[in-house]
Amino acid sequence: MEKEQNHDAEDLKSGETDNDSKEPIGIDQNNEGNDKTIEKSSNISSEEKILELEDKLARTFAEMENQRRRFEKEKNDAFEYGGFVFAKEALNLIDNLARSKLILENDEKLKETESLKKTLDHLDIINKDLINTFTKNNITPIDCLNKKLDPNLHQAMMEIEDNQKEPGTIIQEIQKGFMIKDRLLRPSLVGVSKKIEKKDEKVMENKENLDK
Repeated sequence: MEKEQNHDAEDLKSGETDNDSKEPIGIDQNNEGNDKTIEKSSNISSEEKILELEDKLARTFAEMENQRRRFEKEKNDAFEYGGFVFAKEALNLIDNLARSKLILENDEKLKETESLKKTLDHLDIINKDLINTFTKNNITPIDCLNKKLDPNLHQAMMEIEDNQKEPGTIIQEIQKGFMIKDRLLRPSLVGVSKKIEKKDEKVMENKENLDK
């Protein structure tokens, strides 16, 4: 009886020893991952951390500066060109004055009358006052006569035969163009010169076209 009890006690001790020798599954893997993280962080020196922080700060300040400049430009544009649409509409006053003057000048009943002369003088005064008001607000007319056609400022509406001017020279202003500071408010509508075609050349061209 005593031998059996001693034998059972020995079995229990051996079982406890075996259980103690076994380690929980997964613990070694977690420990290995933590060890790698600690090892990696420990490999980064203090100087490298400082350099990394300085780089992040430099990038942040650069983005803030770019944003500030963009907002500043938008604010200046809104201040300087905020009246762009209004200015463009106001040019209709000058156009209407020019049309009225042309109609009066071509009226056979009014030609060479004192009333017509006084009326035209008043229209000229009003036109000059408008131009002066626009100029004070940085809206200036484009000087285009006798200049070469510039697509950025002028729009050619017709070609006029003229051998005295180089081809492409503006010899007629149909509608005055304007600038608002350094921006085009509207282009000048113009007529440009071209060489006079000789009759012989036209006849030859007509014959060639008929033969074709």
